[in-house]
Amino acid sequence: MDCVTKHHPHDYLPAAGHDALLPAYDLISRLLGMNRVQEALIAQAELDDCRRILEIGCGTGNLTIMAKRAHPHLEVIGCDPDRRTLDRARRKTDEIRFDQGYAERLPYADGEFDRVLSSMMLHHIADDAKPAAAAEIFRVLRPGGRLHLADIAGDETDERGLAARLIRRSHHAAGNLGDAIPRLLTAAGFDCTEVASQRHRILGRLNYFRATRPA
Repeated sequence: MDCVTKHHPHDYLPAAGHDALLPAYDLISRLLGMNRVQEALIAQAELDDCRRILEIGCGTGNLTIMAKRAHPHLEVIGCDPDRRTLDRARRKTDEIRFDQGYAERLPYADGEFDRVLSSMMLHHIADDAKPAAAAEIFRVLRPGGRLHLADIAGDETDERGLAARLIRRSHHAAGNLGDAIPRLLTAAGFDCTEVASQRHRILGRLNYFRATRPA
């Protein structure tokens, strides 16, 4: 199941962390500078020659909308388990299809996509569900297709600032630290490369990965 604690009403961690924060999600995202993370991810994904892309954990649709605006020729699909965030995404645009679904059981056929994008989503998935999610991403990518992923990463001891230390010690982020992400993706069959790393003032270190399904 997607990330959940015994105190949480869902079997996933909502985009804003709690349902009550959903109306403020887009504002929080902008204040955290997530638009710059999304722009970097889209640039790394090299979408000019792609036809069909998927974002997993799309939330309110900010990354999918940005990708579609930058590359109008694309068929862009967003997928998220949270019906409420998808309702907000659908109100923003009618050019993108938004589907309800979980990363570990994606509702798509084998080899449907040229790219899968994942922005700040992996830490929302419980550690015991991450292998299934990685396997599903591998399955829905065409041979030679790529996953482009940005998320909390690095080492717990690497960060300055109380907020970053607290976030990285949470069970949501802890499963991403060290070499956990490349190990996860390599075990699923990907050729995985870390392509960039940056320090975030609140979240600590964010890493960007390119994971290719071998042709």
